[in-house]
Amino acid sequence: MTPAPAPAASNARQWVIVFAILLSIVTYIDRVCISAAEQNMRKDLGLDKEAMGYVFSAFALSYALFEIPSGWMGDSMGPRKVLTRIVLWWSFFTAATAWAWNFVSLWLIRFAFGMGEAGCFPNLTKAFTTWLPARERVRAQGITWMSARWGGAFTQPLVGLILAYLDWRTAFMIFGGLGVVWAFFFYRWFRDDPKTHPSVNEGERQVLADVEPPSGHGNVPWAKFLASAPVWLLWLQYFCVSWGWYFYITWLPTYLKENRGMDLKRSAILAGLPLFFGGIGCLFAGILIPKVAQMIGSEQKARRIVSVIGCFFAGALLILSTNLQDPTWALIAISFASFSNDLQMPASWGACMSIGGKYAGTLSGSMNMMGNLAGAVAPVAIPKILKWTNNDWSMTFYVSAFMYAIAVLVWLVLDTSKSIDQQSD
Repeated sequence: MTPAPAPAASNARQWVIVFAILLSIVTYIDRVCISAAEQNMRKDLGLDKEAMGYVFSAFALSYALFEIPSGWMGDSMGPRKVLTRIVLWWSFFTAATAWAWNFVSLWLIRFAFGMGEAGCFPNLTKAFTTWLPARERVRAQGITWMSARWGGAFTQPLVGLILAYLDWRTAFMIFGGLGVVWAFFFYRWFRDDPKTHPSVNEGERQVLADVEPPSGHGNVPWAKFLASAPVWLLWLQYFCVSWGWYFYITWLPTYLKENRGMDLKRSAILAGLPLFFGGIGCLFAGILIPKVAQMIGSEQKARRIVSVIGCFFAGALLILSTNLQDPTWALIAISFASFSNDLQMPASWGACMSIGGKYAGTLSGSMNMMGNLAGAVAPVAIPKILKWTNNDWSMTFYVSAFMYAIAVLVWLVLDTSKSIDQQSD
C-alpha cells in the first residue's frame, strides 16, 4: 500500500524571519538614536567632539568584546534564552541613557548597552541555521539587514521630530520600551528546535530535515578557527567595511551640519538616507546572490562577485562625494556608497553559516566582533583626523575608501566553500 504523501509544509519558519525583522528594527533604532541627538546631548552634558567620540566608541567596544561570548552562548544554550535576556538587558540601558549626568556616566551606560546588543545578530544567525534550509538563508539575511538599516534610517527623522517637542532624555526612554514588547512575544512563540514547535507540521519537518541540529555545541574548535585562512580573511574584510559604515551612525549628522551647512532638523532627516539605501542594498544582494549562484553554478563565486563590486563602489563613491559642491548630490553619492557597502552584508553573514556550520553563532559573533572593533576605533579617530587636518572632512572619507580597497582584495581570495569541519587541520 502506497504511504500517504506528507501534507504541505506549514511554513511556520517564516515567523522566525518576521521576529528577526522586528528585532533588527528595534536594534538599530536603539543604537542610532544617539547620533541624531548627539548635538543636543553634547550641549546638555558639556561635552566636546572628542568626548562624544569616546561615547560612540564605548558602544562599539563592548559590542565587539561581547560578540564571541554571546555567539557561544547561542550555540551552547540556544537563541531563545539568550535573545530574550539580552534584549531585555539592552532595552534597560537604552532607557538608562536618559539618566546620564556627565561623560563618565554616559560612557558606562553606552558600554553596558553595547554588551547586550552584541548578541543580537549572531543569535539570529544561529536561529536561521536551525529553522531555515540552506537555500533560504541568504534571502533571510538580506531581509534582516535591510530591516536593520531601515530601522536606523527612519530613526534619524523620528528623533528629529521627537526633539522638536520633547527632550532627548524622553526620546531614549520611549525607545527603551520597544525591546521589552518584542522579548515577551518572542519567548512565548520561539523554540530552539523547530521540530518540537506546535505550529510545525510533518510537511515542514521534512523541509527542515537537513538543517543544523539545535543541540548545544559548547566545545568550539578555537584552534581550527585561528588556523583557518578563510576565517581570518572573513574577519579582515568585515573590519574594513565596518570602518566606513560606522560613520553613518555616528558623525554623519554633524558632518552635514558643519561641512554642508544643514540645520539640525534637516540634517537629522537627511542623515537617514544612507541607511535607507543600505537597506535596499541588503535586500538586493539577498535576492541577487542566489540568482548569480544559479547562473554560474557556485554560491562562493556569487558572493565574491557581488562583494567585490560592492566594496569597490563604496570607496569610489565616497571619494566622488568629496568633489561634489552641491550638498544634495554629495549626499546622494554617500547614500549610494552605503548601498554598495551593504551588498556584501548577506554574503558575509551567509559565509558565516557556510564556514561555521554548527558553530555559526560563534563564528558570526567573532566576525561581528572584528567589525565592531573598527566601530570602536573609527568614531574616536574621526575627531582626531579633523583636528590634525584643520577640520578637513574629506580626509575621513579617503581613509574609509582605503579600507574598502583592502576589502576588495580580501574578497578576491576569500574561500567560503568549506565548513570549518571540512578544512584541513
